[in-house]
Amino acid sequence: MKIAFYGSSLLSSYWNGAATYYRGLLHALSRRGYHITFYEPDVYERQQNRDMDEPDWCRVVVYPGTSAAVQAVTRHAADADIVVVASGIGFEDDTIRRLVYGNARPGAARIFWDVDAPATLQQLAAEPDHQLHTDLRQIDMVLTYGGGEPVIEGYRAFGARDCIPIYNALDPDTHHPVPPTARFNADLSFLGNRLPDREARVDEFFFEAARAAPQKAFLLGGSGWGDKVMPRNVHLVGHVRTVDHNAFNVSPLAVLNINRESMARNGFSPATRVFEAAGAGACLITDDWVGLDLFLKDGEEVFAARDGKDVADILQGLTPDIARAVGQKALERVRREHTYEQRAEKADTIFRRFFEKEREVAVG
Repeated sequence: MKIAFYGSSLLSSYWNGAATYYRGLLHALSRRGYHITFYEPDVYERQQNRDMDEPDWCRVVVYPGTSAAVQAVTRHAADADIVVVASGIGFEDDTIRRLVYGNARPGAARIFWDVDAPATLQQLAAEPDHQLHTDLRQIDMVLTYGGGEPVIEGYRAFGARDCIPIYNALDPDTHHPVPPTARFNADLSFLGNRLPDREARVDEFFFEAARAAPQKAFLLGGSGWGDKVMPRNVHLVGHVRTVDHNAFNVSPLAVLNINRESMARNGFSPATRVFEAAGAGACLITDDWVGLDLFLKDGEEVFAARDGKDVADILQGLTPDIARAVGQKALERVRREHTYEQRAEKADTIFRRFFEKEREVAVG
């Protein structure tokens, strides 16, 4: 089956946290026989900051950030069995959805794949005239990379025929233990771009922890933090390429995950960083959120913190032996239960059931 996937970027993780999700899931789907073309716009300097060449398992079409280019690439939706438009493309999102779904051939599966579902549902509630309200009543299903029952119920309330989470996961070929690197040595590291609905939580969980533990070394990776006033024991390394994520995760004593505000409030939304860090065998500290125990067990495979003081307290009691033991248990858990092969199996089942129902309707 052919998939036409319209998203932010497969080739660049620059200002694009969904990149590793796309890569892991689509690579696993390709191994199941799907022929995938990924369409991404040349915007936000992503193409100048690629951290991946075009893979042999997916054709990538990079198009200019112009209305004419959008018109051209969306016509290719007619060639696919499954057409997907992801959230957060960052350029003409409403137009791309309208054209892709409109150009899809009869009988094709039309899917909205939301990589930030809690925030999207917030926007839908605040904007009753948003184009997505109309789209939801016309497409076949919504897939999300998290959210659990709150997101499922939310999307159904807005008229979606179905909503199914396909959670983030681990690609063991990409994220795995490596030797530590001196560049990323620290007691606690955090990797995340500076975003409006994340910054306050980074202040609370990361910078407050740094102030509470001035004798500890903190490392901050990600884009947009250059003019941020921060404690003296925080070292900024800027954008960290995907190829360096494993070293970033294994070199410090512990790694911090901080969910964006909407995802933390909703729960059931593990970030890609959770599985990337666990897959590298890192000791992970995360902000506490409902549903965490579905993925990792607090106190054994991960440490959950309610605020910066909790983070500092956990760090104070952490030894290299404890960190290694927790990281090893997390690694074993995610390799056993949370791989992209398992997520692709679920997506494959969803797609096949859709086409079986379509055939049943056509026959009878």
